[in-house]
Amino acid sequence: MPGGRLTQHERQQIALGVADGLAYAEIARRLNRPTSTVTREVMRNGGPTAYRADLAHRATERRAHRRRQATPRSPQAPEQAHGRDIEAVREYEEMFTSVLVQQGLPRMTARVLTCLSTTDAGSLTASELVQRLQVSPASISKAVAFLEGQGLIRRERDERRRERYLVDDDIWYQSMVATVRDNAKISETARQGVVVLGPDTPAGLRLENIARFVDFIGESIARAAEEAREIFSTRPEPASDDTATPRPERE
Repeated sequence: MPGGRLTQHERQQIALGVADGLAYAEIARRLNRPTSTVTREVMRNGGPTAYRADLAHRATERRAHRRRQATPRSPQAPEQAHGRDIEAVREYEEMFTSVLVQQGLPRMTARVLTCLSTTDAGSLTASELVQRLQVSPASISKAVAFLEGQGLIRRERDERRRERYLVDDDIWYQSMVATVRDNAKISETARQGVVVLGPDTPAGLRLENIARFVDFIGESIARAAEEAREIFSTRPEPASDDTATPRPERE
């Protein structure tokens, strides 16, 4: 059936397809499912290298149970902004969180970043994050401290003197800058090892190569980040009346 939740048998077929190296589109075709369904299923349950059908099925049942146990909505629940499908938004947030976890972020940290990134305002207070994610204030505090240290969010005070945590168009640039700083520390430490172990020894040569490689990557990231920032921060100017309508040619 092309609609509805995935069955355990379908998840087993997905696991076999992933293990065989099949493309998501091919797995989806065999199941008569949209490719996006298979992609979301794999990415929010460990990714292609860790997907397990039984674990994915149990995780889905747990998520469904948590939703049923959540605070019941009022009969006049507010509509989603811009006419969004609330279930589709939740599925996307789970998938985005899973991708961030696979990139190395702790799960709670990934949930906070996802929550901020998918909020139209791009900012929330700590209490709003607690309410949205249904976790303790301590969990939020730890997550935002990590994200702030990585340059992925920033904080400011609103008109009510509350601290708000923000993401904006510049967060990934700031994150790249933080990555370059971390690379510089690795390079510096490697070169200290060259002095200790000797520049002409195998270990010293290895550490020098590490430093040179990391330096090169860091410089490339910094250059690309600056170029991307300049490109994407440029807003196209609206067409003037002169350019909007071509002038007739003179005879």
